[in-house]
Amino acid sequence: MFEPLRVSARPERVSRRRLIQVGGLGALGINLATLFRAQAAEKSPASGVVASKPIRSCILLFFYGGPSQLDTWDPKPDGPSQIRGEFSAIATTVPGLQFGEHLPRMAQLAHKLGIVRSMHHPMRNHNAAAVEALCGRTPVKGDLELLTNDRTVDFPCYGAMLSHLTRQHGGAPLHVALPHVMNNLVELPGQTAGFLGAAHDPLQITHDPNQADFSVSELDLPADLSLSRLEDRRSLLESVDQHSAHMERLAATQALNTYQERAFNLIASERVRTAFHIAREPQILRERYGRNKLGQSLLLARRLVEAGVRFVNVNDKVANGQLDNWDSHLNNFGRLKNDLLPPADQALSTLIEDLDQRGLLDSTLIVAMGEFGRTPKINAGGGRDHWPDCYSIVLAGGGIQGGSTYGASDKMGAYPAAKPVTPGDLAATLFWRLGLDLSTELHDGLGRPFAIANGKPLKELFA
Repeated sequence: MFEPLRVSARPERVSRRRLIQVGGLGALGINLATLFRAQAAEKSPASGVVASKPIRSCILLFFYGGPSQLDTWDPKPDGPSQIRGEFSAIATTVPGLQFGEHLPRMAQLAHKLGIVRSMHHPMRNHNAAAVEALCGRTPVKGDLELLTNDRTVDFPCYGAMLSHLTRQHGGAPLHVALPHVMNNLVELPGQTAGFLGAAHDPLQITHDPNQADFSVSELDLPADLSLSRLEDRRSLLESVDQHSAHMERLAATQALNTYQERAFNLIASERVRTAFHIAREPQILRERYGRNKLGQSLLLARRLVEAGVRFVNVNDKVANGQLDNWDSHLNNFGRLKNDLLPPADQALSTLIEDLDQRGLLDSTLIVAMGEFGRTPKINAGGGRDHWPDCYSIVLAGGGIQGGSTYGASDKMGAYPAAKPVTPGDLAATLFWRLGLDLSTELHDGLGRPFAIANGKPLKELFA
């Protein structure tokens, strides 16, 4: 079983002795390079085509557990009490468009949003539904809890597909995931490159950016090593590779090249390393995002986009559980209004405003969603249960037509009433906006061909 590439963010001093003991790039380069290599199952050539004027970046905010569509983006104020629930609907900046009352900041930005109210798929368990949401695919094993992960059949996440089909430019990684790996008995599927191989896994950050000691120490240069000396070390390694008489050793060195190059680019890029120094942000802006894990993760996502990262996954909540994430089987309304919606409303609205003020909103597509929605009918415990038959997602930036909605649910919020949308359509939309050729065909670990997306892009949502 393969593990996603993780970069621990806890401080760890890299000594000069450790740096040079392996040779070449030493522990500094080989540390990351070896991780990239050891966790790779295969190396596949790029086969995608970049379209004209693609967006620069995408930030995907994942509300793990599944938020209720009726209490957020698709309220039913005229429905019966057992459907509409305890919350009121509030007006937004778009005439006739209403949100749940605990999204007041997002309501003031509705003119910058695109709301899809007719998302649906057949997967009712969290793990299977995560594959739908994060990969745009129906899992091979169907609607199971997926107690094991199998790279030969696991579908790649969106950022991994982008990594596979495009070339990396400069030192910025194409794909970063933060601030943790999600789990539900096993690591939640949909977070890795699957059968594309671990070389395309995200750079996984596993430390809370709200903590005072936040640092990605593996990307920091030791005080006694300059970038010019690091360049010298790489030149020396290349020279050794070219003149080695030991062909076996040379072959092994060449096998490292992909991962050494990736590691070197990360380490040598001051812009990338600086992006992780979130403490340099003004305190007033950090407070605007919210001094919590979600708020600071979205702030860090903005910094990474500025540094050239093209796809950032921000995972809200770590583990499954009715009191741990958005899985509100019990006390749906109390958890939403007290714990879940306020920080999400604050952080997401600030991200949109921040990107807009920096001139980055048009080139950055934001997607906020869960793996499914919740049942229209409130259960005996005051909660709502899993409901993938109809739910809502939110888009902002990336050329979206602000103040628009796509699709509609029926009067109970139970099923699509107009323009049903699948996760495959979302995948096609993301890849289309990122400039990928949707006709590209790949093969999974069993040699089976498939298109990179099995839906159609939602072009009506974009100007």
